[in-house]
Amino acid sequence: MKTLPSLKQLEYLVALADEQHFGKASARCNVTPSTLSAGIRELENLLGSLLAERTKRSVLMLPLGLEIASRARSLLRDAEDIMELAASQNEPLTGNMRLGVIPTIGPFLLPRTLSAMHEKFPALRLFLLEDRTDNLLEKLRSGEIDVALIALPYNIEGFTSHVLFEDQFQLACPKKHALASLSQISRTEITGQSLMLLEEGHCLRGHILNAYRLGGQKKLKEFEATSLHTLVQMVAAGLGLTLLPQIAIDANITAGTDIKLIPLADAASRQIGLVWRKSSPRDEEFKLLGNELMLH
Repeated sequence: MKTLPSLKQLEYLVALADEQHFGKASARCNVTPSTLSAGIRELENLLGSLLAERTKRSVLMLPLGLEIASRARSLLRDAEDIMELAASQNEPLTGNMRLGVIPTIGPFLLPRTLSAMHEKFPALRLFLLEDRTDNLLEKLRSGEIDVALIALPYNIEGFTSHVLFEDQFQLACPKKHALASLSQISRTEITGQSLMLLEEGHCLRGHILNAYRLGGQKKLKEFEATSLHTLVQMVAAGLGLTLLPQIAIDANITAGTDIKLIPLADAASRQIGLVWRKSSPRDEEFKLLGNELMLH
C-alpha cells in the first residue's frame, strides 16, 4: 500500500493556502512556524512535487498546491464528519456544532430558544455565524459550518433541507396612514404604495417580491435598508410602508413605535428551515435541532 499524506499534513497545507503566511497558518494550527514548515516539506517530499514557493517575507502557493489544498479540504471535512457521526450515535446534540443563520431570522428566533436548549443539552457547544444566504451556503459547501438556518424557497441544490414552519408577512404602516384603518390588506391595495424593502442581497427582499409580484413597482427602490430594525424606524418616521415577517413581529420589533400592523388577505409567507450537506452523517441530529427550535 502506498504511503499516504497524513491529515495533519493536509491541515497544514490548507491553512497555508488560506493564510498565505507561515506565521498565521501555524497560529491557526496551534503549532510553531518551524513545525508547520517541516510538515509541508514532508508532504512535498512524499508527493515528489513543490507545493509552494517560499521567500523570507512571503509564500506563493503553486497551482498544484492550490489544487491539492482544495481536495484536502474535502478530505478533512469528511474526517470531521466521521468523528461527528460517532459522537452523534453516542448522544445527540453534544459536542461542537457550527450553525449559520441569516440576519432576518437569527435576532428574532434564537434568543428565545438558545437558553432553553442549553438547559436541555448542556453538552452541546453551538457556534453561531450570521451572514447572508449565499455566503452561508458557500461556507456550508466548504465545511466551515455544519448546518444553516435560512428562509425558503431558495436555490439549495446539493443540500438537504428540513422545513420548520411558515413565516407569514404583515404590512407595517404609520398609525396615521390612510391604510391603517383596514383590518386586512390585499396585494392590489399594496401596489402603488411607497414600499420599503431590504437592500439587494437579502433573501427576504426576493421572497416579498416573488410573493406579491412587486418587481415592476416603481417606488420599490425609493428607500432601501440594511436591516429590519432600520425599516421599522423608517416606517415609524413616516417615510413609507414595509412588510415584516411574523417572527420579527413576535419578537416585538415594533414595540414602542406608532406603527400599525395589518394582516395580509392572501397570507403570503416564507418558510424557515435548516439546510446541510447531503454528505453529512448528522441528518437525524439536525432534524432534532430543528424540532427543538420549533418548540420555543
